[in-house]
Amino acid sequence: MATETVSPACTGSSLLQPISEIINLPLDQVNFVVCQLFALLTAFWFRLYLHPSKTSPFVRHVVATLLGFYFALFCFGWYALHFLVQSGLTYGIMILTGVEHMHKYCLVVALGYLSFCQITRVYVFDYGMYSADFTGPMMVITQKITSLAFEIHDGMCRKEEQLTPNQKVLAIRRMPSLLEYFSYNCNFMGILAGPTSSYNDYIAFIEGTPCRRSKDHQTNGKTNGRHKQTDPSPNIEVVRKLATCFFSLMVFLSVCKVFPVERNIDDDFIATTPFYAQVVYLYLSMLTTRPKYYFVWTLADAINNAAGFGFNGYNSDGSPRWDLISNLRIMDIEFATSFKMFLDNWNIQTAHWLKRVCYERCPYNPTAATFILSAMWHGAYPGYYLTFLTGIVVTLAARAMRHNVRPYFLGSPSHKLLYDGITWAGTQIAICYTVVPFVLLSVGPSMKFYRSWYFSVHIGCVLLAVALPVKPRHLRLKEAPVLSHQDSTSTDGHCNQKTKAT
Repeated sequence: MATETVSPACTGSSLLQPISEIINLPLDQVNFVVCQLFALLTAFWFRLYLHPSKTSPFVRHVVATLLGFYFALFCFGWYALHFLVQSGLTYGIMILTGVEHMHKYCLVVALGYLSFCQITRVYVFDYGMYSADFTGPMMVITQKITSLAFEIHDGMCRKEEQLTPNQKVLAIRRMPSLLEYFSYNCNFMGILAGPTSSYNDYIAFIEGTPCRRSKDHQTNGKTNGRHKQTDPSPNIEVVRKLATCFFSLMVFLSVCKVFPVERNIDDDFIATTPFYAQVVYLYLSMLTTRPKYYFVWTLADAINNAAGFGFNGYNSDGSPRWDLISNLRIMDIEFATSFKMFLDNWNIQTAHWLKRVCYERCPYNPTAATFILSAMWHGAYPGYYLTFLTGIVVTLAARAMRHNVRPYFLGSPSHKLLYDGITWAGTQIAICYTVVPFVLLSVGPSMKFYRSWYFSVHIGCVLLAVALPVKPRHLRLKEAPVLSHQDSTSTDGHCNQKTKAT
C-alpha cells in the first residue's frame, strides 16, 4: 500500500503509533494533541523558570524558537522546513527591498508560497496516505509575516498623521533581528495552532514590558526594572479553558457522527424529508462541527496563557483578563444575532488580520476584497471560495437589514426581544447555509446542496442588498468617528473594555 512507502522523517514521528492504534485515531492527530499537551506543561515551566526577572530576552527567544521547531518536526517531519523557508524568504525581502514597498512584496511572497504548498499538497501529491496538514501552521505564519511587514511599513515609512489610532499602537519603529523574527513566527506556544498576535505584544511578553496597562494594573503591584514584581497568575484561567477543551472534545466525539454534514445532500434525505426538517438538520449538523475548533483554539489559548502571554488588564471587579489573543467567544458565537456578530467572535485573530492588512487599506470594495483574501488564505479547495463568495452577498444583505429594519424594533424591550429571536434564527441558518461548501470542499456536492435549497438564500440576499439602501462606509465612519476609534482600539485589546471587533 502507498502508506508503506512514506518515510517517517517526512510525515512526523511514529513514536506514538501504538497509542494511535489503540484509540483508533490517525497518528497525526495523536501527535498534534500530545505536542500541545506537552507545550502546555512546557509553558508553565517557561513562565516560572524563564521569567523575564530571571533570564534575558535572548534566552527566552532561543528556547521558545528551538522548542517550537522541535514540536513542528515531531508533528510534520521535514515538511516543517517549509516554515523556515517561508520565514527566511520574507525576512530577506524585508531587509533588501526597504520599508516603502516591503509590505506588498511580503504579502505576495508569503501568500504565494502558502498557496503553492496548499495546491501541491491537495492536487499534486497523494496526501490520502497522510492526513497531517503542514500548511495549517503556515497559515498562521503567513498572518504573522504580513502583519509584521505592514506594521514595520506603518512605523518606519508612513507619517504619524496618516495612521489610524490602532495603527499607531501597532506600528513598529525598528527592524526586528533575525532571532526575534523567528521567535515571533515559530515559538512553541503558537507554532501548531496559533493564535496570531501583534509583534509588539509578543516582544513585550518576551521582555517583560507590557505595552498596555490599565490604571488598576499599574497600582496592583510595584514595578521592578522591565517587569512587575506581582504578575497575575493565569492558573485559574488555564483550568477554565482546559475544562472548556474537555467538554468540547467530548461533545465532538459523541455527536459528530450522529449528524453527518454529508446527509444534507443525500438523495433519499432530500426527497423524503420536509423542508423545515431539512433546515433543522442543517443547523444541527453544522453545529456539531464547531466543537473541534473550540477544542483546538481554546487549548492554544490556554498554552499561551500558561506561559504568561495574553494578559489584557483587569475587569471592573479586579479580576485579571486573559483574552488578549483569544481566538473565539463561544457564547457570543452560539447566540449571535447578526452575521457580523458571528464573524466578529469566530477566529478572532484572523478577523483582526484581515481587517488590518486588507479591509482598512483596500480603496475599492473592501468587503469583497477581504472575503477573497480570506478564501485564498484558507486553501485550494473550491468549497472555500464558494463559502466566501456566498459570504459577500450574505454580509451585504445582513448589513442592509440591520440598518433599515432594526431601528423599528428598538422602541420597547419586547420588540427588541422579538427582533433578537428572529435574527438569531436567521443568522444561524445563514451561517450554516454559507459554510456547507467549506465542509464539503468540492464543487459538485456543494452545488447539489444549494440546488436542493433552490439557491433561496443567495436570491434573497441579492434582492435585499439591492432593494435596501446602505450608506457608503466612509460616510458611516464620518457620522460616528468616536465610536469608530473605540471599536478599533478595543478590537485589538489595547483598552480595558470588553473586546469588540469591527
